[in-house]
Amino acid sequence: MAETPHSAPPATPLARAERFVWLTARVLEQRRFSYHFLRGGADQVETALASYLAEDGGYGHALEPDLRGPVSQPLHTAHALRVLDSIGRCGGLRVERICRYLTAVSTHDGALPAVHPSQRRYPSAPFVPVVDAPPSALLTTGPVVGLLHRNQVWHAWLFRATEYCWAVVESLETSHPYEIEAAVAFLDGAPDHARAEAAADRLGRLVREQRLAVLEPDREDAYPLPDGYAPGERRFPHDYARVPDSLAARWFTDAELSRSLDRLAADQRPDGGWSIRRRVWAPGSALEWRPIVTIEALRTLRAHSRAIG
Repeated sequence: MAETPHSAPPATPLARAERFVWLTARVLEQRRFSYHFLRGGADQVETALASYLAEDGGYGHALEPDLRGPVSQPLHTAHALRVLDSIGRCGGLRVERICRYLTAVSTHDGALPAVHPSQRRYPSAPFVPVVDAPPSALLTTGPVVGLLHRNQVWHAWLFRATEYCWAVVESLETSHPYEIEAAVAFLDGAPDHARAEAAADRLGRLVREQRLAVLEPDREDAYPLPDGYAPGERRFPHDYARVPDSLAARWFTDAELSRSLDRLAADQRPDGGWSIRRRVWAPGSALEWRPIVTIEALRTLRAHSRAIG
């Protein structure tokens, strides 16, 4: 993609994003972009991901950019599993080691905390507080459990963690967008499909009643901003239904989802990347997040059959 000073900028969303990734991304995101959009290999992605692997079987080293330092964390490990899932490598001994790590850091419920106390020695975002005895969190447990079930992974850790997710998801009366996203990730992979559909239908009503999705992008400010969220951190239908066969896609009309995807496409910045919507607390973290968000935006658009180039 060599570009002379007088050449026109790349024309398609994908070409603009590619230039952004080469300019700004970590090696892992460069390899992921190559895999998803340039026919790159899965081995190269897995090799780049391995640099974040810790001796205890978890992942650290700021894989999830809002938690700095070398220590393993559930959020890092959930991120690693999403990467492995996206390249078809979520199985075998690598996942067996991850499940042993998950067992070691689980709470008395058999579920995962959002942040393990080992993070206390290292910098982290103010919106992910570190406490000495953290409670279980659907935010971390739901996506991990759903992903492992979807990949037909069987491990003893999953039994209690799955029951925890069902108990939380089926009892939610009020919530916030990130928790809803975690619930969807669990339900989309849950093996009891009928139960998952019923739970998803109830959550969809909750999302609409509590206005947790911006259904009219040109009236975004008319939707409430959840407590603790940054300005502009509202969620849209595509944030819940990242693929068309997600249970969350049933929550929205075709027109609502189409407007949401229009907004996602329009949010590509002049430099070719997408911006992060969460609160910026450290320059390095913000820089590392943008290529991640950019790759996911392109994957979402493509999954919904939007042309990206």
